[in-house]
Amino acid sequence: MAEVTVKQLAETVGAPTERLLKQMAEAGLPHSGEEETVTEEQKQTLLAFLKTSHGAAEPATKKITLKRKSVSTLRTDRGRGKAVAVEVRKKRTYVKRTAPAAEEEPAPAAPVTSELEKVKAEEAQLEAGRQRAELERRAEEEARKAESERRAEEAEREKAEAEARAKAEEEERKRKEAEEQAAREAAAARAAVEAETATAEKRGGAVKPAAAGKAGKRKGGRSERGDADPIESRGRRAGTLSRDRVAQRKRRSSGRANVRTQGFERPTEFIAREVEVPEVITVGEIAQRMTVKAGDAIKKLMTMGVMATINQALDQDTAVLLVEEMGHKPKLVASDAIEQEHLETIASFEGEESTRPPVVTVMGHVDHGKTSLLDFIRKTRVASGEAGGITQHIGAYHVDTGHGVVSFLDTPGHAAFTAMRARGAEVTDIVILVVAADDSVMPQTEEAVQHAKAAGTPIVVAVNKIDKEGADPQRVRNELAAKDVIPEDWGGDTQFVDVSAITGEGIDSLLEAVLLQAELLELKAVPDAPGQGSVVESRLDRGRGSVATLLVRNGTLRKGDFIVAGEHVGRVRAMLDESGQQVNEAGPSIPVEVLGLSGTPDAGDDFAVVEDERRAKELVDFRRERSQQARLQLQQAARMDSLFENLGEGEVATLNLVLKTDVRGSLEALLQSIADMGTDEVRVNVISSGVGGINESDANLALTSKAVVIGFNVRADASAKRIIEQEGLDLRYYSVIYELLDDIKQVLSGMLAPELREEIVGIAEVREVFRSPKFGAIAGCMVIDGTVHRNKRIRVLRDDVVVFEGELESLRRFKEDVQEVRQGTECGIGVRSYNDVREGDKIEVFDTKEVARTL
Repeated sequence: MAEVTVKQLAETVGAPTERLLKQMAEAGLPHSGEEETVTEEQKQTLLAFLKTSHGAAEPATKKITLKRKSVSTLRTDRGRGKAVAVEVRKKRTYVKRTAPAAEEEPAPAAPVTSELEKVKAEEAQLEAGRQRAELERRAEEEARKAESERRAEEAEREKAEAEARAKAEEEERKRKEAEEQAAREAAAARAAVEAETATAEKRGGAVKPAAAGKAGKRKGGRSERGDADPIESRGRRAGTLSRDRVAQRKRRSSGRANVRTQGFERPTEFIAREVEVPEVITVGEIAQRMTVKAGDAIKKLMTMGVMATINQALDQDTAVLLVEEMGHKPKLVASDAIEQEHLETIASFEGEESTRPPVVTVMGHVDHGKTSLLDFIRKTRVASGEAGGITQHIGAYHVDTGHGVVSFLDTPGHAAFTAMRARGAEVTDIVILVVAADDSVMPQTEEAVQHAKAAGTPIVVAVNKIDKEGADPQRVRNELAAKDVIPEDWGGDTQFVDVSAITGEGIDSLLEAVLLQAELLELKAVPDAPGQGSVVESRLDRGRGSVATLLVRNGTLRKGDFIVAGEHVGRVRAMLDESGQQVNEAGPSIPVEVLGLSGTPDAGDDFAVVEDERRAKELVDFRRERSQQARLQLQQAARMDSLFENLGEGEVATLNLVLKTDVRGSLEALLQSIADMGTDEVRVNVISSGVGGINESDANLALTSKAVVIGFNVRADASAKRIIEQEGLDLRYYSVIYELLDDIKQVLSGMLAPELREEIVGIAEVREVFRSPKFGAIAGCMVIDGTVHRNKRIRVLRDDVVVFEGELESLRRFKEDVQEVRQGTECGIGVRSYNDVREGDKIEVFDTKEVARTL
């Protein structure tokens, strides 16, 4: 039976009804009473749950692998030849299996009377069969694997023994040939000696006896007294000299034989070397450092499962494994070793520390009075020189406040300059957070708090504009306290000072709070060390070249020092303070403008004085190469991403720009803001960007790429203007970032494809259908909504479902053709290419309109 009640199922299974209901609830079934029916699917669900809750774990399999190494000696030529050491490595794998209960022969099951118990028994038998099959398969795989490993080891051992025997036989053959050659030469030398000796003796024995007697008489009878005959002595001396010459010749020939037999042989003793392994290295280079052939390294890589060529680059991990497999010791070398050496050199300078002035960064929302506050402190009018009264650069200057020297950084408040504000928080000691009392906390205020906390910089809050009507300093404190900036009056650690940049109220208290915070920080520096610090800003001046604003953090920067700043080097030709006066040196926490760098470094780059110009240029070349590689990788990734993203899609509309700005910080902020404007359909492509005026090269590039030329606080020179006017290029000047970004957004919105929207203009209900020999089915309709137009598309709806979409073929009122029929009027409608109009259908007339889209 397919369906039974809970009570019947409990009786069939032989279990109490309450326990069965509890198990069904745990299995997720909705049954709560014993009279509820149980379907076949619910039975299977309950059975699966019971099997899962009472299931057994799979048999455990443990495996251990033992490696053994044995060294034996192999001698050639029946034990008299050279001994060769043969090393054999063996690996054995032992598997310990715990036989599961499923392998045991199942006991004969008791007669199963219920359908549920039959299913359980069949499932248990199938599960036991599957476990046995799985164990048998694993055992066969382990056996095959062990057999293949054993065969591989035997083949490797036989190969090593064969190579050792071949090498020993070759050496034995060479030795025998050398001995035979030496024996032949020695025999030839002995034969030569004997021949010369015989010749000398023969020459001495040819003297006549009479002549010998006369000679003896002339000498007073020396021969008679037993002295040797002179001729015979001369012969013996000649023989002795000949033997000496033969012996010398024998020695020389033996030496030449030794030279001939002792050719250059590869040293048999292995030399382990320390190999430097960088992050990326080619196979050929790593082989050269190990003094091995590249082919041997490639073979070793193949045994490691890596297929590589001689010019293929290896990562550091693979190279380390290769060096270790070849028996050498790897030494990891960072790719930026020259950078690390530069940092170590900077950190090695020591000297007597002294107190330095604090570096204070002024942050806050746009138009909250940051620059006006600093104007009152240093008695200048910076805000009047900024476009729209908005600071768009990072200003750096130091002020003698009467309470002590303080260096200020004025960061912009616009949202586009988030990165610039982040750099300001990183190089500063104290942050003055300016919040307008009449405007409270804004989004850029929250970002400033986040940047300061991320850099671990203490905050002093200046509640500005307390002299205005509607100012509420208490509201500012409440909102900042909600952002975890707790005033000291409330038990927190943040100083709040109420100030007015117009009247000067509270300025002295603000400076005292800043200097008090500086005393707590105990700011120290070493004035006698070479200068080092950060690049605050940089720009390109037509008359003076690259001008960089540097903030000295430690040491002293002097005129004539050779410095490295980011990817640029140069000698300090001139230094100017914030008022434009030339200075010869700048100590810790003092900002200065520097002339003489080779380019415009990025805001936030570190600079340092270096002694070795050659090492400095090497460091700069390394940084430029690293940046170039990073750019190429990003471009390649962008090409691949765009290739796959645009696969099968339409062409993306692109707005090309050539962007030139006055300072590097503004350029980076604009590039970031412009990059965030793109969508899937339109995008902005900045083909060229830089610092400085618009020149002829920029104009030519814009001409070839059909780009818009944008100058932010810069102008085009005469040659660039001539090209732009002749070719009709689009050149736009901006001095406020709002206008630039709004114009680009407007252009991109115009490039978007319009959105098509349908609008229903009229609905007619079919009351009766007539047949016409000319038009076919004619629907007699009543217009119940809107107006039915003759030249618009229609849909035929039957029971509110679209059954046809097409056009009107005819629209008549009585016997006259009309262009439109209004609501509440009867008409006759002929539908083109559709004759299945029925009574009760609705004919919907709609219009399609294009709607301009915006970003």
